[in-house]
Amino acid sequence: MIVLLTGGSACGKSSYGERLAVQGPKPLYYIAAMKPYDQECLKKIARHQALRKGKGFETLERYTDVDMLILPQGGGTALLECVCNLTANEMYIQPEKPVDPVEKVMAGIENLARQTERLIVITNDVGSDDGQYSQETRRYIRALGEINARVAQMADRVYELVAGIPLCLKGDRV
Repeated sequence: MIVLLTGGSACGKSSYGERLAVQGPKPLYYIAAMKPYDQECLKKIARHQALRKGKGFETLERYTDVDMLILPQGGGTALLECVCNLTANEMYIQPEKPVDPVEKVMAGIENLARQTERLIVITNDVGSDDGQYSQETRRYIRALGEINARVAQMADRVYELVAGIPLCLKGDRV
């Protein structure tokens, strides 16, 4: 089963994703894709670590190449946090080795789905505003939008979180 959680920044996706994950089959894996570039990232990472402390997650830091990740045990539940960071990392960490970020991220999600009973994927809603962005930012938004659409197609359940409230867009409400 694949569950996609989307919404704006700081809308409760992570908390809701963790609640869904701990209700799922064990073991629990937290695939953390945020690379700590600066103090702001370190603060956000520390906040997420505190939120999931004691919930039974095995955290796997994976900034790129989720398509190559082998989970220690098969089955269980994996929470991928988050597609936005993973996409940016695939696009920009090794610019000398360009990849198709859509295909690379999708291969990673499919890899995790094959290894787990339940996969929870967290992403952000991007591209819905009418901002004037650079060409490179627009390239990132297009890639992320395509990934989000493709994951939503393959997902059994899709939720949009608004002010901490999960709105079911696809599938049965959990």
